[in-house]
Amino acid sequence: MNKTLFGALACASTVLLGACQSTPPVSTTDFAKPTVNTNFIKAHMQFLASDALEGRAPGTPGLEAASQYIAAEFMKYGVQPAGENGTYEQRITFRKANLVQESPTFTLEQGDKTIEFTYPKDFITSQSMFEKDSAVSAELVFVGHGMVAPDFGIDDYAGLDVNGKIIVRVPGRHASLPNEVGQHLGSSTEIRKNAVSRGAVGMITVTTPEYEERRPYARSLNSLHQERMDWVNPAGETSRSSKQIRGTAYLPLHSAQKLFANAPVSLDDIYAQIAAKQAPKGFAMSAKATLTKSSTHVDITSPNVVGMVEGSDPVLKNEYVVFSAHHDHLGVRQSVEKDRINNGAMDNATGTATLLETARMFAALPVKPKRSVLFVAVTAEEKGLLGSDYFAKYPTVPAQAMVANVNLDMPLLTFDFSDVIAFGAEHSSMQGYVADAIEELGITLTPDPWPHMNLFTRSDHYSFVKQGIPSVFLMPGIKTHDKNVDSENILMNFLKTHYHSPTDDMNQPFNWTAAFNFAHVNFNIGYEVANADARPMWNAQSFFGQTFGKSYNLAKTEE
Repeated sequence: MNKTLFGALACASTVLLGACQSTPPVSTTDFAKPTVNTNFIKAHMQFLASDALEGRAPGTPGLEAASQYIAAEFMKYGVQPAGENGTYEQRITFRKANLVQESPTFTLEQGDKTIEFTYPKDFITSQSMFEKDSAVSAELVFVGHGMVAPDFGIDDYAGLDVNGKIIVRVPGRHASLPNEVGQHLGSSTEIRKNAVSRGAVGMITVTTPEYEERRPYARSLNSLHQERMDWVNPAGETSRSSKQIRGTAYLPLHSAQKLFANAPVSLDDIYAQIAAKQAPKGFAMSAKATLTKSSTHVDITSPNVVGMVEGSDPVLKNEYVVFSAHHDHLGVRQSVEKDRINNGAMDNATGTATLLETARMFAALPVKPKRSVLFVAVTAEEKGLLGSDYFAKYPTVPAQAMVANVNLDMPLLTFDFSDVIAFGAEHSSMQGYVADAIEELGITLTPDPWPHMNLFTRSDHYSFVKQGIPSVFLMPGIKTHDKNVDSENILMNFLKTHYHSPTDDMNQPFNWTAAFNFAHVNFNIGYEVANADARPMWNAQSFFGQTFGKSYNLAKTEE
């Protein structure tokens, strides 16, 4: 640890110690719940979002310091270690892969015609997580969006043979699907899973006019040198990649037209179908592609930090309510700008600080709740929810013992909110716990106002959902006690100007009343669930409960 980093850690600890000494002890006679201390939250954020931690990227000294800090705070509060081997850590191996920029090739054969696409003008590709040198040559089959959803009567592979072939697909999803369901079924993970299970050996995605307008191909070129990262388990398996898919490509509009030049259905007709909200049908393309590339690999480690407050019931203490928050961020930006450190104050020093304060409050309870409460500061969220995905699949407690997840990610603590949005609550009985938790603060519950943003599938709670665990992701809402404040505009402005930027630092106008209420609400949710007679249950009509919650009893749908 360098001197600057050590000094920042010492300073933060001193601030916290002073705050601790100014707080009266919790009474053990009247069993009052501890009160949120916003000085604690602010002190945690000051350290976690400091320049000394250099943006907290996985595998860097900055994130290691953040992890050690969180573990030290757990220890100070009396939160028990719940990681591996009696420690607070669950150490994960991650593989970082980079594409050798001079290596990608793409050759298209259409009858007696051969076309050589040029990288990156005509296509881009991603690095292999497994091979130093990758090559695949196979016939092409168009599979529409590449989606499979039997419950909704969708099978884009119907009547197609893709075994040993390279699939070609267009992004997007069937318009008939509910938004959150469509986001899940249309995710890259599900699309790849469908292709692999049917024997495909490669995947080519061609853009559409709609996608080109939303995310121009030229902007994608800014990410050419971006590394990919994935966890590697002891068996050498990764979370998202497949050794079977040996070649991939993403094509802009001009290359896509060449690819479909001899296809039985023109690309313009396919685009017209999509514009009319019709799902295009698949077909063999009477063409062959050869894709090659080279990649470099480096393995690193980074920890999830796990602490526990043991429950008081002799039976229910063996069940766990899980609080999660990611403590990683983006690190140092590769640019010529003067400020290159992505401090991640809002994303996610706010959530991590709230998790620490919630852990302190549970540890300070004179009478602990019936169930145990687990606090998991996950790593590598910014790399694709990797730390939470690993923990949800390989938890440090029995998997079936985790009964609920409360996720803390990027709460916008800059205005005195009067409502909250509980993403995912409507899928399970967690909605009732949220309603009870906010009642005493006079806060209301607002349905998801941005379904098009698919926030339900974009944070760490979703890793727990996919393992069948009812989960909720809380955010300050779109209403405020101050009628002169446009809270929705504040959120959208943050996303436009500060999100994933060096300006997401402690110079933003934080509202500590909001920090108090947000921590209070999340503590209340966990406390309610931890003391409930029965574990949370999925709603019977929930797609996510039906898909992932088979090991749980489904709640009866209320008439």
